[in-house]
Amino acid sequence: MSMLFRNALHEDFGSWPIAYIPYGGADFGEIRAVAEAVGDGDDAAFHAAWIAAGDRLKGEAETALSRGHKGSARELYLRASVFYATSYHPLYGAPVDARLLSAFRKQTDALEKGLALSAPAIEPLAIALGETAMPGYFIPAQGLEHEVRPLVIFNNGYDCTVTDTYFASAVAASRRGYHSLLFDGPGQGAMLYEHNVPLRPDWDVVIRAVVDFAVNYPLVDPDRIALSGWSLGGLLAPRGAAGEPRIAALIADPGTWSIADGFRRIVIQKFGLPAEAAADLGALDQEVIDGMDAFVRASPVLNWKIVQRGFWVHGVGDLRSYLASAELFTMRGHAERIRCPTLITQAENDILSSDAALYMDALRCPKTLLRFTAAEGADGHCEMKNRSLLNRRVLDWLDEQFGP
Repeated sequence: MSMLFRNALHEDFGSWPIAYIPYGGADFGEIRAVAEAVGDGDDAAFHAAWIAAGDRLKGEAETALSRGHKGSARELYLRASVFYATSYHPLYGAPVDARLLSAFRKQTDALEKGLALSAPAIEPLAIALGETAMPGYFIPAQGLEHEVRPLVIFNNGYDCTVTDTYFASAVAASRRGYHSLLFDGPGQGAMLYEHNVPLRPDWDVVIRAVVDFAVNYPLVDPDRIALSGWSLGGLLAPRGAAGEPRIAALIADPGTWSIADGFRRIVIQKFGLPAEAAADLGALDQEVIDGMDAFVRASPVLNWKIVQRGFWVHGVGDLRSYLASAELFTMRGHAERIRCPTLITQAENDILSSDAALYMDALRCPKTLLRFTAAEGADGHCEMKNRSLLNRRVLDWLDEQFGP
């Protein structure tokens, strides 16, 4: 498939909604129209084009609602939330950009207006965690809204929010008969954008708080709670499950072993350091740090991933501090503590799933490796070009773990 957007980063961000098409998050023509509006434009043009499309959808939602078309209004509000959510990724970085905050607030407003038009209405939740509660939503199983059902807790990654998780995962789970609990934890969504709460490695503390909330929710079967993490959530969710015995099934999409190991390979290969010298990236010689910093900033993609996103999400201000923080995000010493049945995904051409074999070797629980290929149109990070295939296979596996 040829690129829709002319800028590589814009293509990465702007193609996300393709995954949401089967679940009502967008249609292809709408995405293409935004790409044409952006043209050769910069990040500001990318942001403006998505916001304009989101505003149009929200306006249509309000018109539909005023005429009594609640179903159409619901669909349009939810779709608008996707367009707002897509607009601001190029604007990542500290201090937070005012345009990002404005777009995120529009996204949240549209999402909540759409969910409130569901039957029954879906209202925002607050999940207690220290001084700042985590925002969340309980999405009931379709047609089984008032029944006690198994629950899937969906765990986000580096730069997606509950809007993305709703369309990427929760709609499919609801159609299959699962209740879902969506949340943004430290370093994610409102926790980062509004409250400046950074990512934390002790994710078991986060998951314990979410499970505490879930087991007290009246529609949840406490013996059938699954935890599913996508993108960096493929590391965070397993870290959480390693310390939370109430998780009855775990999905890591993909099985991400470590944040630091990818940088370690770069240091060894590009800068010729022996493996032992790169054992602790936070302790590298300053000359190496300076060389890496220049290398990162020379690449728009790496600069966004590390300087704009990584520094902000981890709450640090320089590369050494980021690398030291990255060393803490690993499954080394944690994977063997997972006891529940675990599914690891590995997609062709996704470098973040390259350590799936290492993951599988380390697990001491019932385990399954599920591969996705380019021939299926499901290669790349989180199978975003064929997300429905991922959902179908993962939910089949979950059905097998939980039974009817």
